[in-house]
Amino acid sequence: MPRSRIAGIGMYVPEKVYTNNDLAQIMDTNDDWIQERTGIKERRYAHRTQETTATMGIEAAKIAIEHAGITPQDVDFIVFATLSPDYYFPGCGVLVQRALKMKEIGALDVRNQCSGFVYAISVADQFIKTGMYKNILVIGSEKHSFGLDFTTRGRNVSVIFGDGAGAVVLQPTEDANSGILSTHLHSDGEAAEILAMYNPGTHANYWGSQNYASFNDAAMADMFMSHAMIDNAENFPFMDGPSVFKKAVVKFPEVIIEALAANGYQSTDIDMLIPHQANLRISQFVQQKLGLKDEQVHNNIQKYGNTTAASVPIALCEAWEQGKIKQGDLVCLAAFGSGFTWASALLKW
Repeated sequence: MPRSRIAGIGMYVPEKVYTNNDLAQIMDTNDDWIQERTGIKERRYAHRTQETTATMGIEAAKIAIEHAGITPQDVDFIVFATLSPDYYFPGCGVLVQRALKMKEIGALDVRNQCSGFVYAISVADQFIKTGMYKNILVIGSEKHSFGLDFTTRGRNVSVIFGDGAGAVVLQPTEDANSGILSTHLHSDGEAAEILAMYNPGTHANYWGSQNYASFNDAAMADMFMSHAMIDNAENFPFMDGPSVFKKAVVKFPEVIIEALAANGYQSTDIDMLIPHQANLRISQFVQQKLGLKDEQVHNNIQKYGNTTAASVPIALCEAWEQGKIKQGDLVCLAAFGSGFTWASALLKW
């Protein structure tokens, strides 16, 4: 059975940079407050009308395809990970297929938020291993800026997130010294509502989300979207940050250690860890827990904020472009996010 390898990689981030000081002009916050809690200094926001989740993913995909030495016509499957699709439906995968004038190939959309890209890699890996497809385009892309609450009320969430996209092309390889060694996926929905965007949705309070958001009008709960929801700011993401942090610092290192143990490695064998860029403090905790040096971990949340499904491929691409990842290196991708879901992938570059 062949392994799958990353044959090409690319990233795209919007041109416009928004610093912490920029946000301080529109909400009660400051640079020190944001950096102390998240490590973030700046982030990118997409153009409100001229850039979308799909268009950013397409730009990253073009670079990945070129680096892989193929054309869009050679791609035979798409996996697109995002929590911020262009439309409620259809998904972004078909928009990529259309824009790049690909053949009538399959397009799968993955909704696993911060873990989305690693989940997508795992799905693509299985298709490669079985021989079903030869060139799979995997994209992680997010446009958070259109759906954040840029007021003091929403600052705890809004200061964290940024926009961007990353993509890879997976191909089969017979080289025993390269490729994806294993992937590991987990979930625990017990506390799903502590990091969620409730509306629009079909739940009508079924899952008890009223514990985390106020539904003042009983009739409103039966509506997909209403003016009352907007007036009460119930169309923005909700996050219980401390609870998420506590879970993340446990599951993040666990899933990394799981991947290493499955392949006979220890944390000291890692040449490069690419963690999901959720919070610099989480990444630093994981690094300390695993006993890794600074040169063994790549963090770029300082520049881009949390780009959820896009954060792992953006960081991976940036680390590779900077020469931090070389042929034969042991690379670990890991993520934790809403759901909760968490995942890792271990590979030889």
